Amino acid sequence: MNILIVCVPIYNFPVEELANSLQQEIQENQLPVGLLFIDDCSDTSIQKKHKKYFNDSKNYIELPKNIGRAKIRNLFLQHTSTPYLLFLDGDSKITTPHFLQAYLQQIENDCLVVCGGRIYPNQCPSQQQKLSWKYGILKESKTANQRQQNPNKSFMTNNFLVKRTILENIPFDERLSKYGHEDTLFGYQLYKHKIQIKHIENPVLNGDIETNKEFLHKTQQGLLNLIKIKNNTEPDFTEFVSLLTFYHKLNQYKLTIPILYLYKISSSAIQKLLISGHISIPLFNFYKLGFFLQHNND
Repeated sequence: MNILIVCVPIYNFPVEELANSLQQEIQENQLPVGLLFIDDCSDTSIQKKHKKYFNDSKNYIELPKNIGRAKIRNLFLQHTSTPYLLFLDGDSKITTPHFLQAYLQQIENDCLVVCGGRIYPNQCPSQQQKLSWKYGILKESKTANQRQQNPNKSFMTNNFLVKRTILENIPFDERLSKYGHEDTLFGYQLYKHKIQIKHIENPVLNGDIETNKEFLHKTQQGLLNLIKIKNNTEPDFTEFVSLLTFYHKLNQYKLTIPILYLYKISSSAIQKLLISGHISIPLFNFYKLGFFLQHNND
């Protein structure tokens, strides 16, 4: 009987390699682990590949319309019954033959929420993917010890184990239908319920490095989500996000207006630089701050 289901939301990325890696470890070690893939209305070309690969398997479900990153994760509860769920992004690449066994060890220790981490390729795939790659290397590719210093703030949805009862009581906020910060909000909600996240060294490799243009667009969506979250959560959520903390300091010193002015006159030029692959993380951070100020309704 399975005690763990690996839950993989799919959106416009082929998952055959990931499925093969997971299935190989399960079969070779006779692990009590099942797999479930749910496609969130991907393009027809992707769905055709998956239909052929899964061949009417009960491990694969297609949704008739896109429901978003938060809602699809909650949906896995309706299609599973195991006491633990392991969520992996569809673009994950497994880097160790003992990936699932590391999580089963955490289940034996009765852990509630466990994050394994994310790493990026050592070399940037291309100039047109440099923004996502460089930002990921600096901000996301952290060791377990680094993540454990701020465990709930370091939560990421791409590779985490959760006890079923936790997700049933603290589901992802389905008001967030678009990309961005659903992981931030979930980590905050766990913090409010005094549930600390355990971080382990069990990363997956990010197998889908977005183009600079795609990553910039996703960043904008994430900032709009952050504004939405901040307007509908308790005041201490500000302390949970460094950009919000910095924003309130700027407000105190009445610096938001001049910074917004600088952003408005320079945003077009900054976008062109970032999209072309001339990457400066401080400049990218300034762009994010300016975009936030422009769209914030305070």
